[in-house]
Amino acid sequence: MNALTLLEKDHRKVKQLLARLETTTIRGVKTRTSLFTRLKSELTAHEDVEETIFYPALRNHPRAKQLVLESYEEHDVVDRLIGQLTGLPVQHETWGPKAKVMQENLEHHIEEEEGPLFTNARQVFSRRELADLGQKMADRKRDIQARSR
Repeated sequence: MNALTLLEKDHRKVKQLLARLETTTIRGVKTRTSLFTRLKSELTAHEDVEETIFYPALRNHPRAKQLVLESYEEHDVVDRLIGQLTGLPVQHETWGPKAKVMQENLEHHIEEEEGPLFTNARQVFSRRELADLGQKMADRKRDIQARSR
């Protein structure tokens, strides 16, 4: 699988989870908890393959370096919000608003990646390189998910 296709597939899954999470209420404790747990698991594996394989490979190219650095920072913001959400009961009055801010940050990040970042990746990597990166990323993601079960 091509690296960009793998990441786009992850993005679709995250967007679906975010959309479902957004419709939950304070009373939906079990649903909120379950969706948030799944979202954290997806994001953990996704961020790992981006930060350990995809971003370092792309960062070596001057045209993409700034976008990659911004992506690391966007991950940091989302990670902090996830940490705050993890420390709050899902029925807390601030949980929903924090989740909304996390969602907005994730959606912005996905737009940035699938736009300018992926455009740069297509310019600097050959199809073969994208396939090789995709294979490494898929293998690592499988390992991460197997360890978290």
